[in-house]
Amino acid sequence: MPSGTDTLERLIPDVLLTQDAVAKETLDLHLERYEFAARHARAGRVLDIACGVGYGTRLLADRIGGSSPVVGVDISAESIEYARQRYGNERTRFVRQSAMEFRGDAPFDTIVSLETIEHLPNPVGFLANVVPQLARGGTFVASVPTTMSTDANPHHLHDFTAGGFRRMIAPYELEEIAALKQVQPVPLGAVLRRDASRTRGMRENLPRYYLQHPGAFARRVLTTLRHGFANHYLTIAWRAPQRAH
Repeated sequence: MPSGTDTLERLIPDVLLTQDAVAKETLDLHLERYEFAARHARAGRVLDIACGVGYGTRLLADRIGGSSPVVGVDISAESIEYARQRYGNERTRFVRQSAMEFRGDAPFDTIVSLETIEHLPNPVGFLANVVPQLARGGTFVASVPTTMSTDANPHHLHDFTAGGFRRMIAPYELEEIAALKQVQPVPLGAVLRRDASRTRGMRENLPRYYLQHPGAFARRVLTTLRHGFANHYLTIAWRAPQRAH
């Protein structure tokens, strides 16, 4: 089993289901995104890019028809090995590769990338690599947090708004066909005590971080005034044109 199972960024259902309510709620949100992706997917060649330990890849394979296996790609060798052992079957194929570099041998009818973009140093470059691999008429599904997260979560490199997320995709001239909005209340007591498994990977000494990054503190205040103590997420499904431009 991959190490670091109590961190903010690694979701392993077999572990989370034995932990606290915050962990279970986080898993439920991720599963809801994958169910959303499956509902709007186009059967055929399916790619789950940055698949983690593979539970979502398996869900897509179980929900979507087609003769080709769903391909799950992740940079972590440990996660890919776990995925092959725990979720592998004739309908899945797991590949170790960077999301910035992976290239399929043919276009994909559906590409899914959930909670990936905010982790990458170059989100624009990631999209430039992945979106052109979408087949004509194919579906692209992606998600990001739309409330500030880079202060508390050291694994997140970028903050997004719903509008900014859509503007990143706009150059590819995809048609938005559906959107899923999610809200996860932040349990302040558990965060302050760090007694919930999903809070243990938060940035250490936030007050010092805010002193060193006063702009981040100002954005946190504005985010809290607007959204309260809650994290918001947006998942969007887009459809590629049937014909090349």
